[in-house]
Amino acid sequence: MSKSSTNKGRTRFQPLKRAVKVPVWADIGIRTLAALFLVFVVIMVHWWDRGGLVDAVDGEVSFLDVVYFTMISITTTGFGDIAPVSDRARLVEAIIVTPIRVLVFVIFVGTAYNFVIKRSWEKFRMQRIQDQLDDHIVVLGYGISGSEAVGELIERGIDPHCIVVVDGSQQRLEEAEILGCNVLVGDATRDETLKAVRITQAQSVLVSAGRDDTSILIVLTVRHIAPRVPISVVVRADDNELLARQAGANNVINPVRFTGLLLAGSAKGAHIADYLADLASVSGRVQLVEREVTEDECGKAIYELDTGGRGLRVYRDGRALGFWEDECQSLRKGDVVVEIIPTTDGEAFGDKPGNEIENEQATGAS
Repeated sequence: MSKSSTNKGRTRFQPLKRAVKVPVWADIGIRTLAALFLVFVVIMVHWWDRGGLVDAVDGEVSFLDVVYFTMISITTTGFGDIAPVSDRARLVEAIIVTPIRVLVFVIFVGTAYNFVIKRSWEKFRMQRIQDQLDDHIVVLGYGISGSEAVGELIERGIDPHCIVVVDGSQQRLEEAEILGCNVLVGDATRDETLKAVRITQAQSVLVSAGRDDTSILIVLTVRHIAPRVPISVVVRADDNELLARQAGANNVINPVRFTGLLLAGSAKGAHIADYLADLASVSGRVQLVEREVTEDECGKAIYELDTGGRGLRVYRDGRALGFWEDECQSLRKGDVVVEIIPTTDGEAFGDKPGNEIENEQATGAS
């Protein structure tokens, strides 16, 4: 058997779905009518077979007695004043009435679960989740970019329980829920939606709504509610990058421009695009990391980082300093450094000459 046929056989069947737009009152009405219809059927069956019933009070079974017996029979109350005595009556109770009794019970229990128990339980669960949310990552929009970002965060070691995904599509959110993320169906441009995920307590917010205008509106709303939370947003049009920053985004990512950089890099060398993609993904051999310098690193040069990584840039007082500049030869408290670190046992540095590796190990040992 070929590999393609094997994969085809393992493909999971996905049925067609369409939302059923029935109001709550209509849903309850349909369930009630169905239960009443089944009760009416049992009444007619009992009335037809009333000869097999005995009334211990007066010995006669009237229509009112049939209705009474049907109700106590369906509700499994069973006072015993009216009882089936003939073989046919007992057979009718076993074969016809009992399945209907179970079906009526299922209808009532299902209705109670959907409209009372389930909503109360979901409200309780959501309140507990909200109370535990702190220093979490909020992803607003679970399209292609949002789902890739969530997958990358999980690969980087972020606990899925610390990720909250907001989207208007229940189907997309089911995929995020399978990963273990907290999900909320809602409009990310609304204040109540953002407050429900405790946006003010978030570590960072990632916005990818699929449309630049919607993404910018979400950024405005987030910045209005949470003035100090870092916001990263995806925009696709160059002229919207400035608008996104003016709306309050700390980081603006243009996937079209990044793709252009990869294409241009591939034209200048066969491995440049591959290395850039390697840097962007945690699954590669090397990874870009941004962090504040530690106290032990203060006074050291950018190439003397405690992590053993390669320092590339230092951000100091709003300025970006390259590793070749003199200011990077003495790190200060509060500096933010961007470095390249290996992701697998230092294999990323395997392309360095042997004597250079030995010199660095000797320096580190001293």
